[in-house]
This record gives sequence, structure tokens and C-alpha cells, in this order.
Amino acid sequence: MSKIKTSYFCQSCGAQSPKWIGRCPACGQWNTYVEEVLQREDKKKYSGTSQKISPKPTPIHEISYTQENRIQTCDGELNRVLGGGIVPGSVILIGGEPGIGKSTLLLQLALNLVSHKVLYVSGEESEQQVKMRAERIGIKSDNCYILTETSTQNIFKQIEILEPDLLIVDSIQTLHSSFIESAAGSISQVRECTAELLRYAKESATPVFLIGHITKEGMIAGPKVLEHMVDTVLQFEGDRHLAYRILRATKNRFGSASELGIYEMQSNGLREVSNPSEVLISQRDDDLSGIAISATLEGNRPLLVEIQSLVSIATYGTPQRSCTGFDTKRLNMLLAVLEKRAGFRMGTQDVFLNITGGLYVEDPAVDLAVCASIASSFEDKCISGNWCFAAEVGLGGEVRAVNRVEQRITEAEKMGFKKIFISRYNKKELFPERFNIEVRMISRLDELFAELFS
Repeated sequence: MSKIKTSYFCQSCGAQSPKWIGRCPACGQWNTYVEEVLQREDKKKYSGTSQKISPKPTPIHEISYTQENRIQTCDGELNRVLGGGIVPGSVILIGGEPGIGKSTLLLQLALNLVSHKVLYVSGEESEQQVKMRAERIGIKSDNCYILTETSTQNIFKQIEILEPDLLIVDSIQTLHSSFIESAAGSISQVRECTAELLRYAKESATPVFLIGHITKEGMIAGPKVLEHMVDTVLQFEGDRHLAYRILRATKNRFGSASELGIYEMQSNGLREVSNPSEVLISQRDDDLSGIAISATLEGNRPLLVEIQSLVSIATYGTPQRSCTGFDTKRLNMLLAVLEKRAGFRMGTQDVFLNITGGLYVEDPAVDLAVCASIASSFEDKCISGNWCFAAEVGLGGEVRAVNRVEQRITEAEKMGFKKIFISRYNKKELFPERFNIEVRMISRLDELFAELFS
């Protein structure tokens, strides 16, 4: 009988140690090391459908390359986030809060791909429960197969029989491999199961979708190496008590990692939101102070987002600085610029900032709209609902140019805005006469406030 081999793994970051230690040297967490059995049975792992020849080094100019056609789904938002469709042989990991709609999204994908054979492996629900969700979605498909199994060895047996064109696993934390003695969901089990699925995907050119649980900190549960192993990591975000969801790519080997897709959760599943600017701008009857619209970019997609500010006298002595969807440090910097360069006394004011729609915006082009929104609330004067902003603000109070300004202007024009404020330094690359919207070019903040509050 062979000796049982064990090791200790950090349940927070996946670091390995031959003995138990109180504090993880990798992530700094205390009491996170758990002993796991590493004894491997003398069995054959999945090795593909054909015998592989040992590879040899090949000069790069001798390697033949052909453009592979991506699998186009019926979901335009998913196609955009993935970079144009599903790449054959890719492994895609989707994480998100419980109840956010991960299983619904992938079941819709499986039912919509009527021309491809899809195997949906569920380790969390029975066949009747999956069927119940499919009836609620209301899409009929003869090429979607459901398998309720958690053993990877049994799953690969069914894969060899069915030979699917797409594999969906819900979820990776429920699978277990007989080559590892530890329980399902442990660090070593998650890593081993992912490695087996990755090997299958690359050798058979079959794309694999994995659903991953997340921790209370919002990170995908399991070792950090899990995100390094897969080709694409998608994050499904949003408040499950609200209707809208955001699908964001945090890693993508085959496309941009800054794209996002927006969905609306309805009683019959997820609906694509093709024009997110209409969703992100709230509908209101009257103009209110502290509201400004910014033309921003997320990946290749131009968006119009609404910025709401509330400025009031600090009641408790120390002014509060609170923002949702925006960097707090950048807000403090813009407040300092407003006080130093524009004469607004913000040192005794509470400032609250909110980006509507649940977005987190990092584009510096929202700076001008943030300053206009804060100044509007401070002066208690409304900004016209037909005006929007797209420029960065420097420490000297200057209005700086931003990239791809024509896309921003075109989106504002399409949404019916009458005027857009941009930097004068965009003039070299811009032809305002081409647009049916008034393009107002400014170089300093005082020019903006003179026009807003004249």
C-alpha cells in the first residue's frame, strides 16, 4: 500500500505548504491552511480522442495558421464581450453573486444554439429543476442535453458517447475527480477538475463554459491559478433585487478585456439591452440640480451615463465624501481643483456622488461632468437636460482632450442631445460641422461655469 501524501493549502489564495502555518505568507490571512490528501490513484486520465505525438520545437515561420471561425450565438451582448463569438477550444469562466442569473444566462445560450449539440452538466440541480427553468425561458431545442453528474470520469464517458459541440459545467466547485482524495470544492479538487476540462477543450477544440462561485469578498472561489488557467474570465454583476445585469470581461485572450454587456432580468429570462444609454439615463419630468450627463466609453461601446451629486453643509464637523461607481480619490482631487481653481468652498460641504445604473466608471472623460454636477448642486442651479460633457480635468483647472471623441459626439447626437462640451485641444482631429449637435469647445473650468450659470 502506497503512503498517503498530504499537503496544506490556503483556502483564501491557494498557496501550498508542506506543514501547517498560522499566517499565509502569500496573502497574509490567518488560520486559512487546511490539510488535503494528494494521493493519486493509478488510473488513466482523459487524454483526448486520439493518440498524441510528442511535440517538437518548430520555427515560428514554419507554423501554418488558419483563421478559425468563431461560434456566433444568438446573444449579441455575449458575442461582444467575448470579442466576436466563442473561440473553439476556449475555456470560459463566469462568476457572480448567488441568484444573479449565471445559470439562466448559460441555459439560454444552450437552448439558443439550435445548430450545435450542447451538453449542460449540472452538479447543483436535478434534471426536473433544469427543465423547469427551460420551460420558464420558453425556448425549444432538440440539441440541448442535460446531465446531472459531479464525477469528472463519468462526465468524460458521456462526452465520448455524445461528442458535443459545446460543454457547460454548472458549477466547477461541485465537480470532483477520483485522482484527488479531498472533498469537492477544495483547492486541489477545483484545480484538478479545471485542468482535466482544460485538457479536453484544447485536444478536442470544444469550447467549455464553467460557472464559478464567489467568496464574500467578491473573488471567484478556489485557487487564484484557476483564473490564470482559463482563457476568459467573465463577471456577472448587478443587484439581484434590481432588473439590470452587467456582464464584464476581466480577462480575455481572444479579445478586449474592457467590453461589457447589459441585460434585463425578466420573468422569462434575460433580455439583451441593445441601447444601454436609454437605461443609464433616468427618466424624469423636471430638471433637477446636481445632474449631468457624460459621454463615456466602455471598450468599443460609447455610453451616456448620468452623474448625480448632492452637496450640503457638513452638519457633524468633518465633511463626508461618498461616491458610488466612481473612484473616491479622484473625487477628492476634483473637489480640490474646484476649490483652488474655480472658487467653490467645498471644505465645509458634504459631497455625495452616484453613477446611475450600477456602473463603475474609470474613464477620465467623466471628470468634466462630475465637476459640472457638483457645481450645479452647490449653486442649486439646473443643467439643461439636452447638454452632455466629455473631457478630462487637470490639476490646473484646464480641460484636457480625450480619445475617440467623435464616437462620443455621435452617440450624444443619436440620443437627441443638443450640445456637448469637449476640450478645445480636440480641435485638430475634429470637424464639428459634420455633426447635427452643437460642439462647444472649452479650455478651462471657468469657461464652463460662466456658460452653465450665466
